[in-house]
Formats: sequence, structure tokens, C-alpha cells
Amino acid sequence: MSLLVVGLSHRSAPVSVLERASLAADAQAKLLQDTLAAEPATEAAVLATCNRIELYADVDKFHAGVAELSTLLAQHSGVGLEELTPYLYVHYEDRAVHHLFSVACGLDSMVVGEGQILGQIKDALARGQELHTAGRLLNDLFQQALRVGKRAHSETGIDRAGQSLVSFGLQQLAAGADPALWAGGKRALVIGAGSMSSLAAATLARTGVAEIVVANRTRARADRLVEILQQGDDTAVRARAVEMSAVGDELTRADIVVSCTGSTGLVLTADALADALGVSLDAAPEAPTVTAAAPAPDDVDQHAAWVENGSAASAALAGPATPRRVTVPAQSTGPVRLALLDLAMPRDIDGAAHRIAGVRLVDIESLAEASADAPMAADVDRVRTIVSDEVAAFGAAQRAAHVAPTVVALRTMAADVVAGEIARLDGRLPDLDEKQRAEITQTVRRVVDKLLHAPTVRVKQLASEPGGAGYADALRELFDLDPQTVAAVSRADLNDPNRGRS
Repeated sequence: MSLLVVGLSHRSAPVSVLERASLAADAQAKLLQDTLAAEPATEAAVLATCNRIELYADVDKFHAGVAELSTLLAQHSGVGLEELTPYLYVHYEDRAVHHLFSVACGLDSMVVGEGQILGQIKDALARGQELHTAGRLLNDLFQQALRVGKRAHSETGIDRAGQSLVSFGLQQLAAGADPALWAGGKRALVIGAGSMSSLAAATLARTGVAEIVVANRTRARADRLVEILQQGDDTAVRARAVEMSAVGDELTRADIVVSCTGSTGLVLTADALADALGVSLDAAPEAPTVTAAAPAPDDVDQHAAWVENGSAASAALAGPATPRRVTVPAQSTGPVRLALLDLAMPRDIDGAAHRIAGVRLVDIESLAEASADAPMAADVDRVRTIVSDEVAAFGAAQRAAHVAPTVVALRTMAADVVAGEIARLDGRLPDLDEKQRAEITQTVRRVVDKLLHAPTVRVKQLASEPGGAGYADALRELFDLDPQTVAAVSRADLNDPNRGRS
């Protein structure tokens, strides 16, 4: 079996496509279940964030796996396969491991170095474990990705290269001013109470806002977030929770709004915002043309060929991007009365809000454009080295683990042979006393252990090297090991309740 990932992210697709392809929690669960039901896959996990959707699977056929995973992503996202295909990238085996480790370290994030992705990877693993779609490979992979990400943040200054999407968004809202000075004393409205909204509320509290109002469809979750904010030792922010029905009234008092819900429709329309400010929608200003990244034509053609005909190579589609010209809304000019930060995918806030006088809107699309010019820290090179080293170590460990059941089966067979021969000896020499019998048994076992020691140690070493997967097969053939015995050892290892827990 081999690791395969098919996905799209802010690096390969425009926000409009990511927005339409976003998956709610129930859709993610159904995608995982359908992936396991597909013939090429035996394990599956989905990593879905505001700027990426990736489906990981352990497959036995590369070509069929790419086609099947691409089709499943299209079916569950609601974006047609022909439309979705140009934006998909494919990574296979070691390249797939390298990709996830890079993601975990924040190297592939919209804001390089941000640490929130670690929580999202942890959630993806927990979902796969809960639904029993993540087996030995994906458990090992995602657990190791979390460790690699933590190592990158603890051993390097990657945190200085970037920050959370929330902090970066507040910087954009501050338009060059110190976010703490800009936000100090303001009233903030946070819509949603999930992980991103909780991070936003905590960041706003540390930034120095005077009050935070939390609105959520489930009032209990909003109350819980308020309780956490009020328990913080490093802030003195006032916090209260309201029903979603009160959002309209709260808009009239808010200076900053951060929204990140799981809604499939708009939470704040342009009309509702205009009403809250007591103004009317202006005529839309002329939209400027900017340069953004799109998949290179060669990559698009290559992936389309993979999906239709398959390919023997696993070259990544996420190669160098070619510029394309896109149109984005211009912001209204004049004093800012209401600053809006939309971190949801699909978006919570109507893009037409930019037409309202006194409103500044920052969303995922504008963050992607701003982050494209963000400086890279020197520590990024160190993180890349860590990722490369960890990929090599993970590959070696997986290859060594592949041969381990065969070694265990071999030693089990040897132990059975020793037991059988000692039993025959008992029949031929029934007068042996216990001391003599024990000495003979121990001698035979030592001989067998010494004979097996060198080949079993060596086969583990050879199996850990690239191309070493065939040594397990050779060992089974040489010693005529029962495949069912080897499989039973593998199943016992997989069902170990302590496996994959950190």
C-alpha cells in the first residue's frame, strides 16, 4: 500500500473555487466513508481548513487512486470534476509525506510559520480515528506530522516568519498602524465560537480591545468562550455572549467584526451592514486588476492526463505558478467606521460590503494577496532541512515496520520448531531430569537465536533503506513462512490500543 494525497489550496486555486469546494463537518465524514468504500483505498483522512482541502489515502493503485480521489472530492464539494481538476495537486509516497510535514510546519500556509495548522491537523486525525478511517499508516503519518510541526516551532524562529491568520488579518485592518494602538479601546464583535473564532477572540483580548461580544448559533458555546476570556490572567477585557438574532443590534455598537462560522450562506449581507451604519450602498468603485497565482498550464494538462489515463510518475502539481490577472473589489475611501475580518470559507460577509462608505473589509482573498509579498525569515531554510530529515526518517521507519511482522513470524516459527524438537527429545529420553532438560532446551534456543540474529538484524537495516520493501518478501520465501501468520502479526500490531497515541 502507498500514501496518496489529492487536494487544492490557496496556492493552486482561487478563493472563489476554494469557497465553493469547502466541506462542512458532515460532508467530510461522508467523504471519508465513501473513500474507504472505494476499491483503491484502505485508509483515509481529510484536512479541511479555510484555505485547503486535502484527501489523504492509503491506496494500492496509483492511477486508480488519483482518479477515484479526484472524483470523490468533486462529488462531495459540489464543484464539477472538469472545473475542479485544473486546481488539484497530487503527491505520492515520500512526496506526500513531505507535503504534510511542510504543511504542519506552516511552510505551506497563507501566512508562513503560523501555528494554527497544528490544531487543524490534530482535528483531522481525531476525525479519522473517530470514524475508524485512519489506520496504521495515517495514524503514524499524522502523529509524526504533529511532532515535526512542534519541533520546527521549538527549534527555529519560524514563528517570527509569520503569525496566525487572525493576527495577520488584524494587521491588514490596521493598514500599517500598530494593531495594539489601532484596536485599543475598541468594541469587537466575534461571530462564531469555533477554534478560529476562539483564537480571534483571544487575539483581540491581548491586542487591547475594550469589549468583546460573542455571537453563536449555539448559545452555550458562546457562553463558554466568554467564560474562557474572562478567566484570562493577561487581559482585562469585558466579554459577553448574545444570540445570533442580536447581531444586527450589536453591529451598531461595534468597531471591529471578526466572523468565522460554518455557515453555507452569508451571515452578514451588505444591506444589513449598511442598515447598521445608517448609510446606503454607494456605487461600486472601479475594481483594480492585480496579479495572483494560478496553476501553470503544464501542471493542469499533466493532472488532467493523470486523472484520465494515469501516470507512472508522482511529480507534484504544485510547481511554479504562472501569473494571471484577476479582479478584486476596491475598498471604500474615507474614515473607517467598521472594520470587518472574514476568516470563513465559504465567506460569511458579503463581498459587496466594500461599497459601503466607512467600511474596511479584509477576507481570505485579500489576505492571500497581502501574504504573497510577506518577507520570509532565514529560519525557513532551517525548517525545510528539518522537514527533509524527518521525511527520510519516517520513510525508513515505515519500511522497517513493514518487515517487522515477517521477522516476528520467523522467530515464532523458530520457537515452534524448538518446542517440537524438545517434545520429541522428551519421548526419546524420558529419564532426563529437569536440570538436564532445561540445559538442553536453553542450548537449542541459544543456537537458534544466534543463527537468526544476524539475518533478522540485517534485514531490518536493509528494509529501512530506499527500495528495501522487497526484503520482507524474500525472507518469507526463503523460510516458507505462512502469509496468514504474517498477516495475523500485522493485525495484532494494528489493533494495539496503545499504538499511535501521544
